[in-house]
Amino acid sequence: MGESQSALFPNYGRYPLTFVKGEGSRLWDENGKEYLDLMCGLAVTNLGHAPKQVKERLKNQVDTLWHTSNLFHIPDQQKLAELLVANSCADAAFFCNSGAEANEAAIKLARRYFQKVIGKPERFEIITFHMSFHGRTLATLTATGQDKVKEGFAPLPEGFVYAPFNDAEALEKLIGDRTCAIMLEMVQGEGGVNPADPAFVKRVAELCEQHGLLLIVDEIQTGMGRTGKLFAYEHYGIEPDVFTLAKGLGSGMPIGAMLGKEKLREAFSAGSHGSTFGGNYLSTAAGVATVETILEEKLPERAAELGQYVIGELEQKLAGNPLVQQIRGLGLLIGIGLNRPAAELISELHAEGILVVSAGPNVIRLAPSLLISKEDLDRGIQAICGILAKKAGAAV
Repeated sequence: MGESQSALFPNYGRYPLTFVKGEGSRLWDENGKEYLDLMCGLAVTNLGHAPKQVKERLKNQVDTLWHTSNLFHIPDQQKLAELLVANSCADAAFFCNSGAEANEAAIKLARRYFQKVIGKPERFEIITFHMSFHGRTLATLTATGQDKVKEGFAPLPEGFVYAPFNDAEALEKLIGDRTCAIMLEMVQGEGGVNPADPAFVKRVAELCEQHGLLLIVDEIQTGMGRTGKLFAYEHYGIEPDVFTLAKGLGSGMPIGAMLGKEKLREAFSAGSHGSTFGGNYLSTAAGVATVETILEEKLPERAAELGQYVIGELEQKLAGNPLVQQIRGLGLLIGIGLNRPAAELISELHAEGILVVSAGPNVIRLAPSLLISKEDLDRGIQAICGILAKKAGAAV
């Protein structure tokens, strides 16, 4: 059935593929064709598809209890919060259903902290960065530094100012009497897999301390071991006041989290914010099993090692290819920057049974499972380099 005949709104530009089974780094379509998954549902299935530990935990929970609401205590919600707090710089967690909701909670927390705790209601603006991506709610798409996601949604809420990424001098000039926070990604995922410069991040942290601002780090795509640390902020030697998680936190179950420092606890007093399904029995069961597996199997360290290997192989094999501008990334979040649109190349890779996705119009993004084998990575690298070599020859 075509989108024009579908009962669904046509708001997704879908690839012509329908998958019916997944296991590890493999997916199978409705015709039985096998695919090597190097995109993990947009950096979600960090443990691969249907990981045993998560599946068993979910099955046990499905047989026991699904929902009561946040008016009652949910044991795995408490356990997941304790796991995340014990392994991060945070002191408290709030659970929701998605990355956009986690970032929305961070925005609300920052504003309420200054209004209700600090007593400075005039400070409500948050500085974000060009080419950032923070979500699709009205507040988070406004926070996003890309005009394309805002088209047709005016009027947008006030309270956001945009700075050039990796430009500390320009950022400093934008801080004013209304600024309450700076919000950034350590690697801009949707913006093109752009890592933050260490000196820039250090200066951002210094500016937050100097001006009494909250530092919010969006770890929706970079968190849960993907970049070679459990959280990407750890690469930079800083401690954010707030950071957000989703994607890889639940191995495909819908869950988001906003974590913050002790001083912020008072801002989210009873009744100030909530979510009917946030932190429910099923999503937090998946979250606990996911985090335990990541920690027990030392998957951040594995992602760091494999990421270095992939980037090294791509740099070597694509050296001199006129279509390739730059290989960049952190851990197993890697971008191949091209001097042409990536869409056709991605479709050809799909036809060969290799699943990748774009990050902006000219970047091929790789975000494989943290448990992927080196043999599978080699297969993916060979296919990508083969397609790019063929296209380079045709272009000449």
